[in-house]
Amino acid sequence: MKKILCVIGTRPEAIKMAPVILALQNQSWAKVRVLATAQHRQMLDQVNNFFGIEPDIDLDIMRQNQALTTLTARLLLDLDDVLEAEKPDAVLVQGDTTTVMTVALACFYHRIPIGHVEAGLRTWDMQNPFPEEANRVIAGKLARWHFAPTEKARQNLLKEGVPDKEIVVTGNTVIDALLMTAAKKLNIGVDVDPDKRLVLITSHRRENFGEPFCNICRALRTLSENNPTVQFLYPVHPNPNVKDVAYEFLSELPNFILCAPLDYAPFIAAMKQAYIIITDSGGVQEEAPALGKPVLVLRDETERPEAVDQGVVKLIGPHYKKIVEEVQRLLDDETAYRAMARGVSPYGDGQAAERIVKTLREYFV
Repeated sequence: MKKILCVIGTRPEAIKMAPVILALQNQSWAKVRVLATAQHRQMLDQVNNFFGIEPDIDLDIMRQNQALTTLTARLLLDLDDVLEAEKPDAVLVQGDTTTVMTVALACFYHRIPIGHVEAGLRTWDMQNPFPEEANRVIAGKLARWHFAPTEKARQNLLKEGVPDKEIVVTGNTVIDALLMTAAKKLNIGVDVDPDKRLVLITSHRRENFGEPFCNICRALRTLSENNPTVQFLYPVHPNPNVKDVAYEFLSELPNFILCAPLDYAPFIAAMKQAYIIITDSGGVQEEAPALGKPVLVLRDETERPEAVDQGVVKLIGPHYKKIVEEVQRLLDDETAYRAMARGVSPYGDGQAAERIVKTLREYFV
């Protein structure tokens, strides 16, 4: 039996790692252990509950308004103890969070091989997204297996000197999770009118804090006032840099619903009902095109260019004028809308987790 430690810290990590954990649990050769750093507490727990995953180790690292330096230092110290006690044969991480970067570094110090799920995403700008671009570059330098979601991600890794034999193009596990979830009967849990068009918004990125996020909220307010028959739904991230500003600008608009972050299944239900999705989330850029929803991204660059190349995702940045123009165009122009609502998914076929498990099985067995 080989001990495989799967680490999750945030909601997106839990969603994208769940299919891998579930697939590994069915392997006779693998003893699976799940470590939750709880970089996000409540949002992580609800995803684990939905997929039936119970962490074996919980670091409970989350603190209110925790600085990145403090988070990193505390994680490294706690991970040192965990790795010494567990002595896993391999560790799997997913994505580009501070959890991922610190786990990769701690495993490097302990000479434990790392498998990086969703490897090779790059914007080539260390400040955007911040700190995620640096996190995934560091993890990429230290990983033993690079599970790239697309061919473009593979090419990025080759450009950085990663040996081709260490890269496996798997598709993105987020599509595995999406297909598992979307097939179920889902309920948003928020009172929205099914007969009205719904604009779904998510915005929480650190690099948009301050004036950029104020510009986003101003644009959303204008769109709400100019389109009284359209509903706007914004599940607001609890970070006060987001929540306080969003409620200041948007809380009194009659067609604007602000709510707490939705659990994973209700959020998938909201995406299925949405007419347009406005987001700065990486995962939503991957999920929404598979559901046939146009995606407008509140960023100036993306590490997920495949859907942009396909014309089903568009970068509009945190810019007032651009946000208002592009959303209004999709609301008013049926031809422009249909061109983006084509159900094109360049990110996978729902078999990514099986390809990851196959790679590990061939190595260990």
